[in-house]
Amino acid sequence: VQLQASGGGLVQPGGSLRLTCAASGTILSINVMGWYRQTPGKQRELVAAITGANRTRYLDSVKGRFTISRENAKNTVYLQMNSLKPEDTAVYYCNAERIRVPGTQIVESWGQGTLVTVSS
Repeated sequence: VQLQASGGGLVQPGGSLRLTCAASGTILSINVMGWYRQTPGKQRELVAAITGANRTRYLDSVKGRFTISRENAKNTVYLQMNSLKPEDTAVYYCNAERIRVPGTQIVESWGQGTLVTVSS
């Protein structure tokens, strides 16, 4: 199973970006999909997560600005980021937990990071 993230880039404060992460491989289901972010010298933090039943959770600082969604049929998760702030600048990583594949379950898989830079 591989996760491919895309959509990062440079945006001005107040702008928007949409991140996409698609999981590929023979996948039966994915329990939780999410986005984490990391800046130099800091631990990776959970930004948003969504279950297969569309239950969501968000980092407090992004509530009301970011929206996570997923398309189960495509094993894809999105992160719509609005009203971006310079402090949102980070490398964003997508994550999938408890991935059911034929014959077994993969505990966790990570995508490559995608850089989001919020700057004027």
